[in-house]
Amino acid sequence: MNLNKVILIGNLTADPELRSTPSGQPVGNFRMATNRIWIDKNTHQKQQEVEYHTIVVWGKLAEIASRFLTKGSLAMIEGRLRTRSWQDASGVKKYRTEIIAQTLQLGPRLQKAASEGGEPRPAEAGREEIPIIEEEPTVEPKDEGEIDVKDIPF
Repeated sequence: MNLNKVILIGNLTADPELRSTPSGQPVGNFRMATNRIWIDKNTHQKQQEVEYHTIVVWGKLAEIASRFLTKGSLAMIEGRLRTRSWQDASGVKKYRTEIIAQTLQLGPRLQKAASEGGEPRPAEAGREEIPIIEEEPTVEPKDEGEIDVKDIPF
C-alpha cells in the first residue's frame, strides 16, 4: 500500500500568486511557514524550528486562495508531495519539492484594530463559518503525468 498525503497548518509568508497556464487553467502558489516548538530537556528553554513549504493550487482552489488568503493568513492544507526536476541554463539539474493542495481550509480572518495601534486581532464573536474547500480531481492537469516545466508560469 502506498500513501502520499500531507497535512499542514501554518501561516502564509507572502500573498498568493495567481497565474494561468497557456491553456487558461488557473494555477497559484504561495509559501507557508509551520513551527515546531519544544522545551529543551537540558536548558529548560523554549526552542523553535520553522519549516517553509511551497504550496501549489490549481483551478477554483487557486482562485479562492488568491481571493481570500494574504500574507500572515492562517490556513490548513491537505494535499500530496510532488518533486519536479529540470535543467537550468548551465545544464545543472535542479529539484523542487512542492505540496499540491487538494483541500484548503481558511483560518480566522484578522481585522485591524484602529484603537490598538493597527495590530491584527481575531474577528469578533459571530464571525462567519469557515468552509473547507476541496479541489475537484477533474481540474488537475494531465492525468497525474509529468508536467512540462514550460507549462508552469512561475
